[in-house]
Amino acid sequence: MPIEEKVTFCRICEPLCGLIATVEDGRLVKIRPDGEHPLSRGNACPKGIAFTEVQNDPDRVLYPQRRKPDGTFERVSWDSALDDIGARLRAIIAEHGRESLGWYFGNPSSFSYSHTMWILGFALGTGMRHLYSAGSQDINNRFVASHLLYGSLTALPIPDLDRTDFLLMVGANPIVSHGSGVTAPRIREKLTAITKRGGRVVVVDPRRSETAKLFEHVSVRPDGDAWLLASMLSVIFAEQLFDAKTLAVQADGVDKLRRAVARFTPELTESITGVPAGEVRDLARSLAAASSAAVYGRTGTCLGRQGTLVAFLLDALAVVTGNIDRPGGLVFGEEPFAGLATAQNLGLVGYDRRRSRIGNFPDVLGSFPAAVMAKEITTAGKGQLRALFTSAGNPVLSVPNGRELDAALGKLDLLVSIDLYMNDTNSKADYILPATTFLEREDIPLPFSALSTTPFIQHTEAVVAPYGEARQEWQIIDDIARRIGVIPFVATPTNRIGGLLSRARRMVPTNPLTMIDVAMRLGPFGDRFGARRGGLSMAKLRANPHGVVLREHVETGVLRRVVRHKRKRVQLAPAEILDVLAKLGLRKDSKEFPLRLIGLRELKSHNSWMHNSPSLMRGDREHTARINPADAAAAGIEDGKPCRVASEAGSVELPATLTEEVGEGTVAVPHGWGHSGGGWRIANAAGGVNVNEVMSTAIVDVERLAGMSHLNGVPVRIEPVA
Repeated sequence: MPIEEKVTFCRICEPLCGLIATVEDGRLVKIRPDGEHPLSRGNACPKGIAFTEVQNDPDRVLYPQRRKPDGTFERVSWDSALDDIGARLRAIIAEHGRESLGWYFGNPSSFSYSHTMWILGFALGTGMRHLYSAGSQDINNRFVASHLLYGSLTALPIPDLDRTDFLLMVGANPIVSHGSGVTAPRIREKLTAITKRGGRVVVVDPRRSETAKLFEHVSVRPDGDAWLLASMLSVIFAEQLFDAKTLAVQADGVDKLRRAVARFTPELTESITGVPAGEVRDLARSLAAASSAAVYGRTGTCLGRQGTLVAFLLDALAVVTGNIDRPGGLVFGEEPFAGLATAQNLGLVGYDRRRSRIGNFPDVLGSFPAAVMAKEITTAGKGQLRALFTSAGNPVLSVPNGRELDAALGKLDLLVSIDLYMNDTNSKADYILPATTFLEREDIPLPFSALSTTPFIQHTEAVVAPYGEARQEWQIIDDIARRIGVIPFVATPTNRIGGLLSRARRMVPTNPLTMIDVAMRLGPFGDRFGARRGGLSMAKLRANPHGVVLREHVETGVLRRVVRHKRKRVQLAPAEILDVLAKLGLRKDSKEFPLRLIGLRELKSHNSWMHNSPSLMRGDREHTARINPADAAAAGIEDGKPCRVASEAGSVELPATLTEEVGEGTVAVPHGWGHSGGGWRIANAAGGVNVNEVMSTAIVDVERLAGMSHLNGVPVRIEPVA
């Protein structure tokens, strides 16, 4: 076969950079950046280029694997695996009901439109109650804050980076993450462009991160964000710096919010945040005085004790200063097709429609906190989780208290994993079913199209045929559903409408790409099946493989279209937020655990699943705890020597790196290390520890409004290890 070069795009992280794949004899040879991509313009990070090694990894699972009684695995046929899974599921359902079924899906599933669609379809078709995701370790608080503010879980404002004059970033490190909760290829250039045109970029972080080193850094104590943001709001209200005219048009609850934050003066919060009162006042005044300002926060703000409150206050700062839905402020992108927003409008997903059996937590887009998953398995009673599927996830490493979950998995009646590797979690599975990589499937960025700072859409065909017997996740899910008599997306197949849909489904097999094409052609940019000249269709995207820019900038003046509250106004004082603010007292630090542990993202890691790439693991990569020299000296810890990081929930031991990069009182440890099971040899040999063993899954340690795990600002102590 000839050597071919194929246009595609990366699906590891949110910039979705354009790539060119070289294929020879049906196998991937190399990947390089796509110089013709209109947004990434020849840029790609080391992870995207290294994906050649993932694609061709000899440790990949390429054939269905079944666990043997001795714990090892053997290759079986697809029919044998699926028939046995179907039979066991039918028996579990017959004895315990469909509420005993569950699914956990990890971060990579968000980068496959068909994967997430069919999980939702399976959940709807089965009536499954146990749905969990990486979202409770990532972004679910952002969805809930949007629900409270705008009446829509999917109204996710993004910073208008290309037009802002003042960017306040809290708990975000886009120089390493490349942007999260926002799709902005070449984000480093976008950030430096702000300062080049005379603007300011202010980074609030307990650590002098790679991003903070390039711009203005405000050092805040871990998990002090809620107090800092409330304090800034109190200054803006007290000094009459708010945009009264805009607020009168856009928002309700201004006076209630003003009263709720009034007590959080900079002088009061200084002892909690570590930010001097004068600096807080200057920051609030600068934000309010800027001709345009955007406020942006990510995982550093999501995983503390008050994740939903912090996400809410970030937006509230933009709203009260008149910087919502305006050029240079926070803006709302528009989906080119009916996606989650449509699912929400149809009532397929929502917030607090159901409550978890353990902990009584509200669902967020149908899912519950992953932190309670182990207890749902081990706690007897009606609705006990007995059969679990995992796809594109490794919750033993990504969920707090992995030891608890690891032990609980062995108590399931059935565990089935759909993945690329035999990892720490699915090494306990009854079956491991091989999934395609993103290069082995066609795709379109369904979840991220509304988060792009430049409205953009791209489609890619599969670059190579699936290796071995790997199958797309949606096909696997569909085959399992059929074996238990379930029709994805049809919740009540026994009624008349369900029966008609069932017959239609048998006559016309469902294809996710067909569904997306229809949704796109009927969407705001669609061609309306020929009625609108030049509109979007799959044919147009195929004719433009490098992608299509839809607008130069995100459209503004759309707030009334976005807000779903009855009065079409932003709600600044929902009861849930006022209640949390009223209970937010002065934080008391523990004498036994006087330091605070935060997470850390690394340039050559992506959560827990890229540690089997030789080029990314090459060199002197080592898993270490970053500790301020003053704290290390007080504890008797030396640079490069092993130390113990301990909390009330557990402890880990790893080498110490002494650095002024973290402030006194802060310890930073990257997540995703500590592989100890499965069949990925480089990852297992890399060493390190699972830092989430220090985290708690106690009900009181799970954030109440969105079910977020407490992974940042965890009280710890450090001590040397002999």
